[in-house]
Amino acid sequence: MKDLILVIAKALVDYPEDVRVDVKEDDRGTVYMLSVHASDIGKVIGKQGRIAKALRTVVTSAAVKSQKRVIVDIIS
Repeated sequence: MKDLILVIAKALVDYPEDVRVDVKEDDRGTVYMLSVHASDIGKVIGKQGRIAKALRTVVTSAAVKSQKRVIVDIIS
């Protein structure tokens, strides 16, 4: 899952070397914290959050087989 998020995020940003994904187990489920360069935060979120929502949908769909709840948080 981490690799999937990295591939998608690196394709969207101007500074792919600054893309980082940290994984944390939480009471909510598995939390993937996507960190990007400060100038790329808008590109990852998109207009009205559409890209962020699409990214979360893809990750959630990929996690259906594992039957775990996954959450993607975007931080700068």
